[in-house]
Amino acid sequence: MKTLIIGGTGVISTSIVDALNASNHNVTVFNRGFRPVRYKQKVNAIYGDKKDKRRFFCTMKPLKFDCVIDMISYNENDAADTLNAFDGEDTHFIFTSTTSTYKRPTSRPIIETDALCDTDDINPYGFHKANMEHYLNQKSSEGVKITIIRPSLTYGIGCRNIGPMRNNYGIVKRIQENKPVVNFGDGTNPWAWTFAPDLAKAYVGAMGREKCYGQTYHATSYDIHIWDDLFLGFGHLIGVEPKILHMSTEMLMLAAPEQFLHVSQEKMYSGIFDNSKIKRDIPEFVCGYSLYKILKSIYSWYMSDSRARTVDEKLDKLEDSLVDKYYKCVGILRG
Repeated sequence: MKTLIIGGTGVISTSIVDALNASNHNVTVFNRGFRPVRYKQKVNAIYGDKKDKRRFFCTMKPLKFDCVIDMISYNENDAADTLNAFDGEDTHFIFTSTTSTYKRPTSRPIIETDALCDTDDINPYGFHKANMEHYLNQKSSEGVKITIIRPSLTYGIGCRNIGPMRNNYGIVKRIQENKPVVNFGDGTNPWAWTFAPDLAKAYVGAMGREKCYGQTYHATSYDIHIWDDLFLGFGHLIGVEPKILHMSTEMLMLAAPEQFLHVSQEKMYSGIFDNSKIKRDIPEFVCGYSLYKILKSIYSWYMSDSRARTVDEKLDKLEDSLVDKYYKCVGILRG
């Protein structure tokens, strides 16, 4: 299929491009061309800024695609711009949403029909994505071929979102140096981490599939772990048992609200999703990567690419400060 990816440079987008190429699709990406790419093969590229609406429309109107995958719409207006830029009635649009749209907490695995965010005071990102979905569902009822995919926490080569502090290689470095690492809660909150190449199967499998028109799917791994397993997995790869300190989400928000907002909004709640729907409609969606296999791939990337072995000094100092406060609190409690 002749496919356009709007975005195309992020961790998830890159895996989708590679999966499309491996399946012999004709792939074009549209982005600003500012970020380095990691595609396994060369792809067609159109450079531009989607926020420059007039130029975006002028660029896209003459072009015809069987499928348009939008990775960078974050609200209703963004999605409307994508739909309005193309004339083709036969184009299948796949929009990327997020599992952050779901209301939390919940006491069971989440299903696609669960309630979505209806206020922006707790989780603005999820709220605006939910509004985007409402708009897209309306357009779908009018006959536009639309599929919505909601990824959860997804890792891949090049990612910069690893760990509660999102300090990435900094986690490995601290474990190597026997420095404590900070986790939220008591470390036992269940979650399912997804590897980007697995997630890409959902997009490729949905393309042009009629039963996927007008449907919304979350696409997540079904390898369930607790958050401490993230640190323990890295520790096993390094050969050092990590020193994990646990602090409540409330305390972390008091210490560094901007850094831990994503934990307060979503990660502090169970991250388990019922994938029955997507496995029924897209049987190709099979997750082959366990959490340990994901971490092994990330660790190998760190060890093979010196550019990946960077430590955010600001975050490292923040973690040192949290460790110091933790031990002071322990001292006070022990009297």
